[in-house]
Formats: sequence, structure tokens, C-alpha cells
Amino acid sequence: MKLSKVGAAAAIAVALALTATACGSGDDTKPGSDAGASGGAKKDKIVIGIKFDQPGVGLKTPDGKFTGFDVDVATYVAKELGYEPSQIEFKQAVSAERENLISNGDVKLVVASYSINDKRKERVDFAGPYFLAHQDLLVRADDTSITKAEDLNKKKLCSVTGSTSAQNVKTKLAPEADLQQVGGYSECLTGLENKTLDALTTDNSILAGYASQDKNKGKFKLVGLSLSNENYGIGLKKGDKELQTKVNAAIKKMEADGAWAAAIEKNFGPSGYKAEPAPAVTEGS
Repeated sequence: MKLSKVGAAAAIAVALALTATACGSGDDTKPGSDAGASGGAKKDKIVIGIKFDQPGVGLKTPDGKFTGFDVDVATYVAKELGYEPSQIEFKQAVSAERENLISNGDVKLVVASYSINDKRKERVDFAGPYFLAHQDLLVRADDTSITKAEDLNKKKLCSVTGSTSAQNVKTKLAPEADLQQVGGYSECLTGLENKTLDALTTDNSILAGYASQDKNKGKFKLVGLSLSNENYGIGLKKGDKELQTKVNAAIKKMEADGAWAAAIEKNFGPSGYKAEPAPAVTEGS
């Protein structure tokens, strides 16, 4: 029996619709979604928060590339979750916004020199830790007036808004320090170089990264203090135990197969900074 032109066209339309439906049934993830991070659907991308201004840790270069130890950790973990490097979208995570980025669903993970503490764990969960840093001070290379934390009294101390480091010094070690809190560490470096600030405090890993940059060599020095222990964790949405378990497994694998040690040497070796051994993964246990 011959079909009329109208009938034939209708049959073709139905067939095309069925074909399109079948082709789409294997991918539940909409374009731009990172929903596959803890599920089994085909993954389109994952959004990870990192620092953009911390050389050696997390840095966005002028050509748009990302370098640093945290970037290497994030890339490794994403791979274990099923994402290729091309499927990672790095989003800037300044210190004061890290919990908001996670809670609001703007990122899936935050890998941004993110120290684990009880206050932050009220809002987010962590995987890890994957790195142990110590708080230190960075001063001008020719400054001999600051050799201990107490020397910061009456001096201008800089750190970033939302960082635990500055408050640690102000409340426990140098209550008379003139604390200046700014948006990024680069601003502290500028003030330190211009002599409008006397010291910058944060984790020694971050300070070593700045001091080892070509443009900063010979200008600054680490005082060499261990003012606190800072266990870096990977921040994720509170209550997502499945994702936490997978990220913990990825961190352990990175340490076991040598990739962790290679990333340490690649990012911190040139500055002469000696990192602590990989800490035990304890979050979620």
C-alpha cells in the first residue's frame, strides 16, 4: 500500500523523534552540569574552586592557564571522579567566599589552601587532609626587626579577609599588631615592598611560592616560624558522604602512587621549601 505524501512525512517525523529520544537516553547530565561527580551518569564538567593568586599553590597565569600544587591535586581528584582535564572548570575561590561557593552549589569542590577547622565544618564538609602547612611570616629581606611573632606588636601586619592566620596572630601572639586585611595576598606583597606594611602572615607554603617568583627573588624572606598547624582539606557540600568517600580515596591513591610527591617537588622544590610528609586522611572516618 502506498503512503500519501502527508502520511509519509508524518512517519518520518515520528521515526526521527524516536531516534533522538534513544540517542539522548544514555546521558542524564545537561550541558554545563557537573551532576556526575557522585553519580553514574555521563559527566559533562566539574566546577572546582581554587585560588587564582597563589604561586606554587593556585595561580592563573596571564595566558589563562592554571598552575600550582592545589591545581595538580584538583586535577588528579577530578580524574578519579571521571573527568578529563578538559572537563574541569576552575572558578576563583577567595578565602572569604569558599563556604558560600560550596553551599550555593557554585562549585562541586574547593581545593584552595583550605584549612580544616570546626567553624568551617559547621557549613561544609571536608575530604582529606592532603597537605600540612605551618603559619609563618614573610618580611622584607633586609628586615632584622621581626624574628618572632611578638615582634609584630605596633607593626603593620597584612593578611586576607577570611583567613585564619591573621586572627591567630592578633588574638594569641601579638594583640597590639595593626592588622590590615585585604582581598588578596598580592595586595599584601605590594604593601610589603612599598614599606607601607611590615609583614605578611599566612601558610608557609603560600609564602614560599611568592618568595620564589622570579620578580620577588631577593626581596623577601620567610622568618621561619611554625605558628600553627594548617591541615588543607578539600571542601564539599555538607552531607554528601558519597562524594567525600570518593575524594578521600582519590587523595590516598595520589599519595600511594607517587603523584603527590611529584607534585610537591614540581611546585615547591625550586623555592627550597621542605614540605611535611603527607598527612593521614581522617575526615569522614
